[in-house]
Amino acid sequence: MILNEQAKKLIQLSLQEDIGNGDHSSLSCIPTDVMGEMKLLVKEDGILCGVDVAREVLRQVDETIQMECFMQDGDVIRKGDVVFKLQGPAVSMLTAERNVLNYMQRMSGIATTTHEYVEMVKDTHVTLLDTRKTTPNMRIFEKYAVKVGGASNHRFGLYDMMMLKDNHIDFAGGIEKAIDAANEYQRAHGLNLKIEIETRSLDDVRRVIAHGGVHRIMFDNFSPELIVEGVKLVDHRYETEASGGIVKETLRDYALTGVDFISVGAFTHHISSLDLSLKFVR
Repeated sequence: MILNEQAKKLIQLSLQEDIGNGDHSSLSCIPTDVMGEMKLLVKEDGILCGVDVAREVLRQVDETIQMECFMQDGDVIRKGDVVFKLQGPAVSMLTAERNVLNYMQRMSGIATTTHEYVEMVKDTHVTLLDTRKTTPNMRIFEKYAVKVGGASNHRFGLYDMMMLKDNHIDFAGGIEKAIDAANEYQRAHGLNLKIEIETRSLDDVRRVIAHGGVHRIMFDNFSPELIVEGVKLVDHRYETEASGGIVKETLRDYALTGVDFISVGAFTHHISSLDLSLKFVR
């Protein structure tokens, strides 16, 4: 992962939140000149993610901490594996411990969950996408973890794609008015963003096709059977996406409809952190 200045700043803020005016537990019982070694131990099978983030956490806490890394992001990890070893001041390593684990456990959990979904539909042509259902100020890390797991990113935020959802359409006064307003806004502001529109019925799909002015049509909370009909109506004139209520048990049914994309909020919204542990080496 290439850590930009935004990512480094977020890591800095997470350390400030955790450390405050000092790691008094470590400082109270361990002399600052005590050196030691720790290892990141895998306690649950999965997909590894967050090594470079951990490295940056350690760097910001104490640049003298040395990391010897044996595995990289995207590697399949098994219970008992050692991802890396650390050498350095004991107090510094303990101060960094929780942030290293917070990032790596959550990112590895997302990569693992995403990988499970991707494997289920790898023989189809569908592309799995994440959503904006992310933890505040963790999006850059969570969306990276989705890519490590083998899926693709949807828009990053509100600024890099237009998605006209049900509330936009209702407030705008209907599908056609929402589409026209979005295109006029882009012309007025010199923008060139893709426009996706949410549809709630096959009649909505027909209206979008008749009106034009979008790049992708989303089938929101459609059954797989209805999406098959929707895909036939669109007939490759626009990109198509299935979204809403799609779980692991129904994923393959949706993937076989012929839709181009499936967005899955569960990648970042309903995951369990992977069990990792940073332990003292005797």
